[in-house]
Amino acid sequence: MPPVPSPSPSPLHPVSVVGIGADGWSGLSGTAREALRGAEVLIGGARQLDLLPPECAGVRVGWPTPLRPAVPRLLAEHGERRIAVLASGDPMFYGIGRALVEELGPQGLRVLPHPSSVAYACARLGWPLEDTEVVTLVGRPAARLAASLYEGRRLLVLSADATTPATVAALLTDHGFGPSRLRVLEQLGGENEEHVDGIAQAWAHEPGDRLNVIAIECRASAEALRLGTVPGLPDEAYEHDGQLTKRHIRAATLGTLAPAPGELLWDVGGGSGSIAIEWLRAHPSCRAVSVERDPVRAGRITRNAERLGVPGLRVVTGPAPLSLVELPSPDAVFIGGGLTTPGLLDACWKALRPGGRLVANTVTLESEALLAERHKAYGGELVRLAVAHAVPVGGFTGWRQAMPVTQWSVTKPLTSEKSSHMGDRT
Repeated sequence: MPPVPSPSPSPLHPVSVVGIGADGWSGLSGTAREALRGAEVLIGGARQLDLLPPECAGVRVGWPTPLRPAVPRLLAEHGERRIAVLASGDPMFYGIGRALVEELGPQGLRVLPHPSSVAYACARLGWPLEDTEVVTLVGRPAARLAASLYEGRRLLVLSADATTPATVAALLTDHGFGPSRLRVLEQLGGENEEHVDGIAQAWAHEPGDRLNVIAIECRASAEALRLGTVPGLPDEAYEHDGQLTKRHIRAATLGTLAPAPGELLWDVGGGSGSIAIEWLRAHPSCRAVSVERDPVRAGRITRNAERLGVPGLRVVTGPAPLSLVELPSPDAVFIGGGLTTPGLLDACWKALRPGGRLVANTVTLESEALLAERHKAYGGELVRLAVAHAVPVGGFTGWRQAMPVTQWSVTKPLTSEKSSHMGDRT
């Protein structure tokens, strides 16, 4: 799991975090209004600050860009005064509330939420909120939306700006979801609320208001490649030069790696990036680094990750184990190539967190002998995976055997001498 920052010293008074919508001052509760009237310092975006009437007499401070690094400085600057921070809608839903909790802890805040844009959108559309997936593209690449595209799904996209609807329409069309219906809901809850409707592949609307949410009813075209939610995507989903862990072996490998929310994978010898990509698709909070020495393949990994909706994959171009030195400690390691490289297996084992999993696949006798040796010393599970495909044999059908894959998997002990270098035991 990523480390949680230690809270900063709290200001003299708890910070009021007030959610505000497009309806402005008139939409706030009495409690929220009182907090804003009583604040000596009002911090927020320019649009939010402009919604407040003159009776909110505190000093108005706009967020600088970039915002996140400025949070501790502004809190410290005004720490002896009563501070109110303005947020769009619900501060704890993709809002400034998260950054403030990281700085001050929950005890340093008084959060007064307003209905979020997602709540308003579901109310307008008649969509049950619990059945609606939300994807934010605020400060994030649009490519991440691709991981959520499935026939019949309802999605709400939090837009970065007025150009996001056209970007989303183009992405849907490019991924075979051109028939999907899009509705752009602008200024939700305000007096200038507007709705724009259309089909992705025929989207021709000009950019409207920058404050908008996009509702998508996903419809796949007949040509769309079907992608599932479990490991083992079709091989055709990947751009590759033959260096690809094939579908059935990939599914077995991911099952052994067992991704869990928040965990970090090292994919060493990335090839086409398929193991790291499907690790990331297992849960939005999963993290992965793919290490590939060939620059051409590294570029291919990046393209595959973007295409399959996980643009957050970090790709390191360079040889292992040298390229592993500065990487954060992994919860799991997959080695898909280069097993006989001196020091590689030992470096991965040393870096692996206690309780973490290491999985190595090979098709060569030399690497198989190495894995058998490590299995004898460290235990775990040694298996051979074999797949055969039915192919035409004259007028009949026969089996064509793919090269068998030897796989060693092992869990690093929580406390043991085995948690040191593997090389000490072989």
